[in-house]
Amino acid sequence: MRTDQILTRLERVFARLDREPERPAHLQTPQMSRHRVVLLGATLAFYLAIVVAVLTTSWLVRLDWQVFFFRPYEQWPQVHAFLDYLVVLGQRGPTAVMVAAWLGWRSWRQHTLRPLIALGVALLLLNITVGSVKLGLGRLGPHYATTIGSAELFAGGDIFPSGHTANAVVTWGILAYLASTTVTRRVLSMVSAVVSLSVGATTVYLGTHWVSDVLLGWSAGLLIMLALPWFEPLMAAVEAWVFERRERMRRRVEAGTVPAPVASALVPLLSAGGKWQLGSTAAGSAGAGDAAVAASVPAPAAAQAATAAAAPHAPVPRPAGHLSGRPHLIRSERTPVTPAGSRRPAHAERAGAARATARPAAGG
Repeated sequence: MRTDQILTRLERVFARLDREPERPAHLQTPQMSRHRVVLLGATLAFYLAIVVAVLTTSWLVRLDWQVFFFRPYEQWPQVHAFLDYLVVLGQRGPTAVMVAAWLGWRSWRQHTLRPLIALGVALLLLNITVGSVKLGLGRLGPHYATTIGSAELFAGGDIFPSGHTANAVVTWGILAYLASTTVTRRVLSMVSAVVSLSVGATTVYLGTHWVSDVLLGWSAGLLIMLALPWFEPLMAAVEAWVFERRERMRRRVEAGTVPAPVASALVPLLSAGGKWQLGSTAAGSAGAGDAAVAASVPAPAAAQAATAAAAPHAPVPRPAGHLSGRPHLIRSERTPVTPAGSRRPAHAERAGAARATARPAAGG
């Protein structure tokens, strides 16, 4: 007779959220395949073609101005409020916090730092590549343009390529890049593509970017995602270095070379989900330190310290206070006391007159 426990759907969901006993062995890192290299080369060619088209003030710049004068936000004002919220999916701060929280949980569950390191590397590449082009070309946005038909380059702007679009591609694309199954990777890739396309089109609708800005932003984000496998050895080296530092700190804590307050604060961080606990070596060194402290204090204090060490969680007895023999009366039961004499201080003239009257008369 089978005695297997039948789990409900909710119990299966919570079971998948629990931490795995050890790092899964089936986790695979994407490789730089020939297909990926071809896509990277095509995307790079498209990226350079857009830059050249804007630098030469070609038909792409004319398309930018035509879309700007069309003013989509005036053509369809009923979706303006919704798109104001949708464009937040391309902002660095909110999206990075949400994705980092999810990848942090994945790192904790699978005993690996690779998800968080991959996110950090991708965002660092995004800042370097997109930021340098923005500052180097210095293009002004549609609302700050000064000459109709001009590319508005080298004017101190920072609009080309679109940071919202590139950030949407990288931030949401990293979820598909780190997916553990093929089906999940395909689904998340489609979701990332829809989100990044929607954010780019929204910036054009709101008039904050040219069409060429969005095209270059899509290309910049896709280049980073395609080139990310080249940085997998660096990610693995960083993860190994962090784990090696953790093991070294564990040995220092066990040897007792770390101060007690610092060691107690580091134990939860070094425990790795309960797989490591403070060993007997550290306990022995801590006991030797307690004995040295007890030997250096007077006998009564040493006795109190020994008692506290034997029962660390026992309540410390407090000295008994002085108890009066009289019963305690509430305020309404107390006998009122009338002060004797006047509370006003004696006046200087009155005091002098009183002394003159009390003085005996001289002569007869």
